[in-house]
Amino acid sequence: MMNRLRKLVLLLMIVITGLGITGCKTEDTDIKRLKDLEFTVVEDADLPGELKEIIDEKKENPFKLSYSNKDYLYIVVGYGKQNSGGYSISVDDLYLTSNAIYIDTNLIGPSPDDMVTQGVTYPYVVVKLEFLDKSVVFE
Repeated sequence: MMNRLRKLVLLLMIVITGLGITGCKTEDTDIKRLKDLEFTVVEDADLPGELKEIIDEKKENPFKLSYSNKDYLYIVVGYGKQNSGGYSISVDDLYLTSNAIYIDTNLIGPSPDDMVTQGVTYPYVVVKLEFLDKSVVFE
């Protein structure tokens, strides 16, 4: 009985040591922000025609996309169909890392006291920045 217990303890020690060697590797997953990016929120009237068409096709459901031409990068976040007006969208963060552009937005709903349009709306935000050949990460 004692011999069996020793074997079990030895086996557990080997397994735990093995897991410690292979399973506890830590990686540096911190995202290093290089700089905040300057941007402009673009109104519908100032959107490139092709981008406006893409938004119109996708606006029914939440969506995220980037669109570029030779001069600018447009980043679009849509929040899909809402049953009233009074929504706004904040751009909480837009910054550059060594390999990507990160954006974080937030949908802000109307307060119960707000007088809002009754009817369906499709809130989205389009930000425009100088063209950067980087992938976009939506947070």
